[in-house]
Amino acid sequence: MSDIIEEINRLKKEKDAIILAHYYVEGDIQEIADYVGDSYKLAQVAAENPAKVIVFAGVNFMGESAKILSPDKKVIMPDLKADCPMAHMVKPEDVQKVREQYDDLAVVCYINSTAEIKTVSDICVTSSNALRIVRALPNKNIFFIPDSNLGNYVKQMVPEKNFIVHDGYCHVHHGITKEQVETSKAKHPDALFLVHPECRMEILEMADYVGSTSGIINYATDSDAKEFIIGTENGVFYELQKKNPNKKFYPVDKMACCTNMKKNTLEKLLDCLREEDGEVNVSDETRVKATNALERMLELAK
Repeated sequence: MSDIIEEINRLKKEKDAIILAHYYVEGDIQEIADYVGDSYKLAQVAAENPAKVIVFAGVNFMGESAKILSPDKKVIMPDLKADCPMAHMVKPEDVQKVREQYDDLAVVCYINSTAEIKTVSDICVTSSNALRIVRALPNKNIFFIPDSNLGNYVKQMVPEKNFIVHDGYCHVHHGITKEQVETSKAKHPDALFLVHPECRMEILEMADYVGSTSGIINYATDSDAKEFIIGTENGVFYELQKKNPNKKFYPVDKMACCTNMKKNTLEKLLDCLREEDGEVNVSDETRVKATNALERMLELAK
């Protein structure tokens, strides 16, 4: 393992590359990454960093977002088959159908979506800025795609707007049940329950805190509490425990695992860096159209 890490670090310098890792990939990749974060933060880092090659350990839509914001850089991924099923749960024709039915409509696209869907959207959002951005939009009607759970959470928090919420979902978060939360709370009565808004509303209503992956990490780190039940993908435990060695963290679901994120391995990372394969390509036409939704998000997020 040490030989692999040493070779990765050597090649990184030789090729002027940076390694970006999402919180849900394995801990050994997070350990050697130059930046670890959620998809929005990593896309920003990719755009701002001067490195010529971006190695993105995540899932496809993340690599696409990095390429859209950094068209002159080479974006490679350890495994191009690492995909996000939710990103494919909405189609351009779904968007067109709703546009024909509503005036004064903003198509709000969760960043967990394909580049193609970003081209037909008005603005992108993340789980950390969705509330702020939807409130700032002048439109009365909001078509929120593709995640129904995040969409319904924002809908509840912004009752002054009319929401049409698509029916997509993240299978990891959607699979967390009320019974699992009740069992965890009974087992750890002093623990706070921190949950991602991709979970169903009945789960969010049981939470002490609802927020993005980075929000969960920051909340646990800043809190005076010593025990936490975590309602998101279990890859986040690496960063939680690294930042908070004296605190205890319990998974609400021990099987909350994104198998696509786990397709990223150190061995694959080394291979893609050595050969510079697994390249993410986005056509110029798609990139230009998708950039509008991403850049508008960056503008309003300020």
